[in-house]
Amino acid sequence: MPADLGSILLLSGCVFALLPPALSLMDLINPAGRAVKAYADSIDRMSAALGSVIIWLTLAMVLVQVMIVVLRYVFGEGLILLQESMLYMHGALFLLGAGYTLLRDGHVRVDIVYRDVSPRTKAAIDLIGTYLFLVPFTLTLIAVATPYVEISWAIGERSRETSGIPFVYLLKSCILLFAGLLLLQGTSVAAHAIQRLRAPAAA
Repeated sequence: MPADLGSILLLSGCVFALLPPALSLMDLINPAGRAVKAYADSIDRMSAALGSVIIWLTLAMVLVQVMIVVLRYVFGEGLILLQESMLYMHGALFLLGAGYTLLRDGHVRVDIVYRDVSPRTKAAIDLIGTYLFLVPFTLTLIAVATPYVEISWAIGERSRETSGIPFVYLLKSCILLFAGLLLLQGTSVAAHAIQRLRAPAAA
């Protein structure tokens, strides 16, 4: 992996984070434009498509767990490869599914205030929350995790077990994918919020 990967990822993240307000300015210049909506819809479709694939990991985890139990308690055998595959699938499910979960508004939130306010206020909260919390979090995670992942790739990190899965670097790469997918879907949330704020207030 390139030595300056962290800088490239951070720069890319900043560019994507600034896209919703930049596209909003374009729409203001061109009243017939739909740049913000087109951007948000494209990210939503990507997250939905990935989510529809990742969700099958839940079934795979159930089947593999059944195999592990049967092998251990019926045949008295234990396979490290199967046991580690559970860790890989579990990690991929939650890390790669984070953007899809945000799309479906499935992340835990404190709704004491949010649930009772108007749609425009909710949009303002979504927009401010995205840029005040989500964007800094994902960019910080990219900055911190990139050297960790780079080292894993550089040494071709394998399982500590001889018969384990020899692709630990791929599992660790899911951390960067998690940050990137969450950031992308966060910018879609911001874009939708901008649209709602720009819409005429209900009478």
